Amino acid sequence: EAAAAGRRAMLAASPSAASGLSLRRSEEIADLIDLFSKTQYRAKEVTPRVRVEAIETRCLELFARDYKYSIIQNSSGDVCGHYPRQIVFLEYESTDGDRDRDRYESTVQISKLQDLVNRSKLARCRGRFVCPVILYNGKHICRSATLAGWGELYGRTGYNYIFSGGSDDTWADSEDHTLIPLRNGDSQLFDKVRGHDIKLLRYLSVRYICDLMVENKKVKFGLNVTSSEKVDKAQRYADFTLLSVPYPGCEFFKDYKDRDYTAEGLVFNWNQDHVDAPLTIPPCFSQNLNIDWTQYQSWDLVEQTQNYLKLLLHIINSDDNSGLLVHCISGWDRTPLFVSLLRLSLWADGAVHASLEPAEILYLTIAYDWFLFGHLLPDRLSKGEEIFFFCFNFLKHIVSEKFSAVRKQRRKNSQFRDGEFTVEDLCQLRSRDRGSVTSLSSDFSLITEEMGGASAPTADTLDPFSSQPQTSNWSVLNMRHSCLNCEFCCTSAGIKQTP
Repeated sequence: EAAAAGRRAMLAASPSAASGLSLRRSEEIADLIDLFSKTQYRAKEVTPRVRVEAIETRCLELFARDYKYSIIQNSSGDVCGHYPRQIVFLEYESTDGDRDRDRYESTVQISKLQDLVNRSKLARCRGRFVCPVILYNGKHICRSATLAGWGELYGRTGYNYIFSGGSDDTWADSEDHTLIPLRNGDSQLFDKVRGHDIKLLRYLSVRYICDLMVENKKVKFGLNVTSSEKVDKAQRYADFTLLSVPYPGCEFFKDYKDRDYTAEGLVFNWNQDHVDAPLTIPPCFSQNLNIDWTQYQSWDLVEQTQNYLKLLLHIINSDDNSGLLVHCISGWDRTPLFVSLLRLSLWADGAVHASLEPAEILYLTIAYDWFLFGHLLPDRLSKGEEIFFFCFNFLKHIVSEKFSAVRKQRRKNSQFRDGEFTVEDLCQLRSRDRGSVTSLSSDFSLITEEMGGASAPTADTLDPFSSQPQTSNWSVLNMRHSCLNCEFCCTSAGIKQTP
């Protein structure tokens, strides 16, 4: 991603002005991560209000640089308690002339979209409905949680029915306004609930659904608490292209931290009882990437993440105009990881957010993709499950043209000055106990493979600001100037380096 910085000069102002601007932006990112590391965003309980409102406003400003958008209202968290209060629906890229206009012609019936969202919200775990977050070549890249199971669905529909005085119209058809009582049985209820979910997917022109769960269904205390499109018995999602791409949950990243943030050689244990979702990719995608998918259980965390990202980029570059949905279980760990990587990789190609500078796209993806969509960073830090840190530390592994969506080599970063975007003490990652009490993901184990006898780099030996490349990936670009990788990751990990 440092390569993206080389698409143009970061600052055209004088060195003194650039230094001041860089410092302000660094402080802005530091303040964001400081708040993020202390609190989980909740739409109903915006605290501290001033700081959170500033983040929300800043995200809208950054989206407005390149897009015209409408807002899906979630002001009091009544649609989803841990989605943004103002959910951005990107409609189209704005031209230079459009950016100065206060009025524009909307391309979407926002009232219809809002209605679809309200009706479909109970179809998915924790109410985390299918939500568009990236617009690429007119295609919506969406995120969500997985499908709600009968336990959650019955509990939440019953709650809504009781507290609406028996007249809840969430499940009412626009044609006949008929409420399906809970007593009518599972099949009718699931037909209604998932029918609204499917209507929203079709409205967003989503065809491809990538499921990151390692389970077919999530089981807690012997009960199926969540389901998935890939195991829907009634085949309601048969018209969609379903891809099962199992990826380890957040608990697995405790071992990533314990290995001094070294993902090479870290292999998930696929032989656990709860891991029953095989990798399933349609031949139209699996045959064109020069990847031996049959070997996926032998891949370490780096290779697995690289190959999955290649797959997602390949899907959104398909010839049709269909969108993509990415989800895991709750949609707030693995899902933002790949959404963030997609946003940054496409930005690096100049394909999305073309006018944003490196510090700005970094701020946007942290604030919007992670914080405002409810990632539990304080809990993850306390447990050492540092998937958020892995996301940005991983950027050094995707700098080559193999990860370019526009089929061209990313240019080297040669126009940055030393010392730009120095971020001091963004956050200190600390761990206490193993495992997360708030995650729906299952227990885990891993297989650690030594790589040629080489010892893993530690905080004392790793110097990403060194002018000497330390791996083959580092030789592609001079990572010394990357605010998206080195300065974020080193300060986050507590590695004190002076550029």
